[in-house]
Amino acid sequence: MSAEKDLLDKDVVKPTKKLLDEFKQFAIRGNAVDLAVGVVIGASFGKIISSLVSDVITPPLSLLLGKVNFANLFIDLSGAGYVTLDEAKKAGAATVNYGMFLNAVLDFVLVVFVIFLVVKTVNRLRRETPPPSDMKDCPHCLTAVKKRAVRCPACTSQLAS
Repeated sequence: MSAEKDLLDKDVVKPTKKLLDEFKQFAIRGNAVDLAVGVVIGASFGKIISSLVSDVITPPLSLLLGKVNFANLFIDLSGAGYVTLDEAKKAGAATVNYGMFLNAVLDFVLVVFVIFLVVKTVNRLRRETPPPSDMKDCPHCLTAVKKRAVRCPACTSQLAS
């Protein structure tokens, strides 16, 4: 019985404990936690942006384009002459749904554009004013010198304090 326990400890328990310790180190490391938080926030932000595009931006755009519903644009490969995509699908006809593709491309472009605007706005809000310079120009040779300097290192002129 003791030999079986030792074998079990050696072959199962120790490797499992080692694996769990490695996983714990990985999970606690800052990069993994930051990545997890970024993914969760990104998924939520993606839902907000998708809603903005589909519920706020696309309806007026559709109205401007003459209430065009791209989803109904298709090519009927069966030659039966279906009027709508739903009719063709119900009949099991082969179709090329280029309107659905156009919708997906339009959604993608609008989502990327809205994300660009949001990132641009956030970057503008984040911009910090640079600290005031601790340099001044020498009045004689226009070399940049520290404001506290009393003599220019380039032309050796005496500087006013």
